[in-house]
Amino acid sequence: MKETLKMVSTDQAPAAIGPYSQAIRLGSLLFTSGQIPLGLDGQVVEGGVEEQTHQVFRNLQAVLAAEGATLSDVVKATVFIKDMNQFGVINSIYAAYFGDHKPARSTVEVARLPKDVLVEIELIASIAVE
Repeated sequence: MKETLKMVSTDQAPAAIGPYSQAIRLGSLLFTSGQIPLGLDGQVVEGGVEEQTHQVFRNLQAVLAAEGATLSDVVKATVFIKDMNQFGVINSIYAAYFGDHKPARSTVEVARLPKDVLVEIELIASIAVE
């Protein structure tokens, strides 16, 4: 029997800016859409790559929390970076959020991101099934 997809939405993270959901849950797996550094008002946060990366993580934590998950439930992360020269800064912030937990990860430099932001991150988490 095919499992049902559940669209996940929370007002604790910025609303989707296109025809997609903040996340999709399929059984014990939660797939977040890529989060960019938008505040709840839908505006890009002020500052550079450090401020943007912290905002991305705040958004991801809010989406995960909507399904009772945390960063410790993440099994895979994909990081999209506008400038690979910023990798060290982003990586140190990433490491601080995950601590000793080390999910699988891919990191790619891209030509352009939505709203011309500097970083976007998407996650896959494994969470308990009720």
